[in-house]
Amino acid sequence: MATSTATAAITSLNNSSFKLTGSYGDWRDELQSQGFAVVKNAITPEKAKYYQQKALDWLTSFNTPLDLNDQSTWTAGNLPFQSKVNTFNKYGVAHEKFMWQARMEPKVVDAFAKIWGTDKLLVSFDALNVTLPNRADKAAQKPWPHVDQSPLRRGLHCVQGIINLSQAGPEDGSLIVLPRSNTIIEHFFDTQTDPSSWNTNDLRLISEDEIKWFQERDMKPMKVMAEPGDLILWDSRTVHWGGEPSAQSNIIRTVIYVSYSPADWATADALDRKKDSFDAFQATTHWAHDNIVPREKEAYLPDGSLDPRNRSGPLEEPEYSDRLLQLAGIKPY
Repeated sequence: MATSTATAAITSLNNSSFKLTGSYGDWRDELQSQGFAVVKNAITPEKAKYYQQKALDWLTSFNTPLDLNDQSTWTAGNLPFQSKVNTFNKYGVAHEKFMWQARMEPKVVDAFAKIWGTDKLLVSFDALNVTLPNRADKAAQKPWPHVDQSPLRRGLHCVQGIINLSQAGPEDGSLIVLPRSNTIIEHFFDTQTDPSSWNTNDLRLISEDEIKWFQERDMKPMKVMAEPGDLILWDSRTVHWGGEPSAQSNIIRTVIYVSYSPADWATADALDRKKDSFDAFQATTHWAHDNIVPREKEAYLPDGSLDPRNRSGPLEEPEYSDRLLQLAGIKPY
């Protein structure tokens, strides 16, 4: 069980906890019971195609020999800096116009408004994922099961989302989840881990041995299938990771990560950090109201030198409407 110190820390971090209390008769029931859900047709297929093309145009805008029709050019040297999990969060991409347009899609925002019971929301400054399948220069990323919520937090604090812009079928890249793991994650932490190892970091990796504990409870990895335009949602307490495409896939996975939470959950300090990140065109974390950790802005080459393709901001800035500034945490509701 948690020590008194851990208990005190738990108490201090849970002012914004929440609980889904269905039955709702819609996808929120699955989010509650399974830890994830797919909201069908959150944007139209035509919009999904538009956003994917904008993402691919961005990817090929760095004056390299990268040609999306020539797989031999799909190499690290021809790509902007990409994390080991296929995400892009530098070069101002989090604040490109098309990224903000996608974040402001009415049905996307409405899905989160239904979860939290308010449309006065903040949005994360999250990443773009473009996964080129069957790259000869890169081994497939091994699974890295994790949750994006500290053991010190109890209850529902964050729901993550993927605006799906490409087909996610059985062989394609997509989100992998352990269904229902959100329902027992706190029991796992309290009975299978040492509270002295807990911290406020809202990322907790789950080891191979620890995964067995979940699998013994019939929680097996499941790839989330989705169509272009669908919105994938998951509770940050759900064990998950990014699934790589198989050798049989020819789909360029293209997704935009989004997360929204009530604006009144944010502290003044969190809003200050959001403003600083917004002004600097920096990406942050999967969280919208807390855990606002700016990603390093500059992109560096493997030898440690500054990437000559480094950008101080987006190629195309968004239109700074009142609604955008409210979602960004710049303008109060």
